[in-house]
Amino acid sequence: MTTSPLDSTPDASPSETPDSGPTDTDTDTGTARVPARSATIGIVLAALAITTIALNLRPGATGVGPLMEDIVGAYGQGAFASGLLTALPCLAFGVLGLLAVPISRRVGLTGALVAAFVLVVIALLLRPVSGAFSLFVGLSVLALLGPALGNVLVPAWIKLHGGARTVGLMTLYSVMLAVGGSAGAALAVPLAGSADNGWHDSLQFWGMIAVVPVVVWAFVLTRTGHDFPPAPPRGELGGSLLRSPTAIALMVTFSMQSLNAYTQFGMLPQILTDAGIGPARAGVLVAVIAGWGLVGGLVMPTVIAKVKGLRWIVGGFGVLTTAGYIGLLLAPGASPLLWACVLGIGGFAFPTAIALLPARTRNPLVTARLSGMAQPYGYILAAIGPIVAGALLGATGSPDVVLWFLAGTGLVLAAAGFRAGLPRMVDDEIAS
Repeated sequence: MTTSPLDSTPDASPSETPDSGPTDTDTDTGTARVPARSATIGIVLAALAITTIALNLRPGATGVGPLMEDIVGAYGQGAFASGLLTALPCLAFGVLGLLAVPISRRVGLTGALVAAFVLVVIALLLRPVSGAFSLFVGLSVLALLGPALGNVLVPAWIKLHGGARTVGLMTLYSVMLAVGGSAGAALAVPLAGSADNGWHDSLQFWGMIAVVPVVVWAFVLTRTGHDFPPAPPRGELGGSLLRSPTAIALMVTFSMQSLNAYTQFGMLPQILTDAGIGPARAGVLVAVIAGWGLVGGLVMPTVIAKVKGLRWIVGGFGVLTTAGYIGLLLAPGASPLLWACVLGIGGFAFPTAIALLPARTRNPLVTARLSGMAQPYGYILAAIGPIVAGALLGATGSPDVVLWFLAGTGLVLAAAGFRAGLPRMVDDEIAS
């Protein structure tokens, strides 16, 4: 698999980001380090840019789930359509994310983000008024282009332009990403109101908000110009990643957590509504699950750096995921907030998997190759889950069957997470 300097950048936790000094060699590993580029924009503009784009990377996806019944009903569609719309973010992040490096190589990191978000604004504004379901799906894919590129390019942009402020900007990015995801789910129903076509206004709201990062990043572009980073020194460690049990475990961990996250965003509101919970409260509960991602993003990089017995922690997130679904099965109305919190803590598997990519590799080129396998292909595998969940719901009409399916994926997550948490290095496994 061909890699680039960007492939390893998005997955580095803040604690692993190189400082802005001129050091060319990592004294701990002996591997080459590319000198960090000095900051080209001020801290206020950098913080504003990161805040505005991070807040807009998730609402276009998470704002659909609480309105799913109204959307598919308006187009005369059924449960399979719900599963398809739920799977789209995973498919887009996986497939379109592979375009991030080629596009940014041509127009720069900043230029790629500006162009992508111009398309996002157009797609989000036109999507609700499209006359056919196929057009709605097509515009949804276009609306996810910006987030798909942003997942890869924004952390790379921070590393390139952040300088001594890189850690702070990465923390800001993680926080705002979680806030945006939660806001999309929590505000979907209130923004729709009581009108028959209120879901139009709710979805279009995020198109109007997405104008803000376009304006801010267009100004940033005047300061950065073409800002694709230079190529690293030649040389790459050989060996297939398929020979590494740790690499495979990380990919499965990533895919199972993403499968659960986007099925939760897309279908859990409907499942909670069928259990007797009001639509607005169902949206808030899904927002609570997403909001726990904020805590996980802040806590897990430090835990990984300081705790050696990670296998029980990472495996435990899968167990918690299964426990949350079983709670919704056995007592859906008794304490839905409790089950939402359990599922939210189980979702710590996502920031953990991201942080383990550099933690389980020594050479940065291996990190790049591992990232290039785990994220895009993990998202593509994750997209199967919502489609299966939608098909199960359509065939049986029972939300309980979907919950049992998701509970089973939690056990797969537990097993993969346990293996990924073992203190093994991918470098050693592919070289042996």
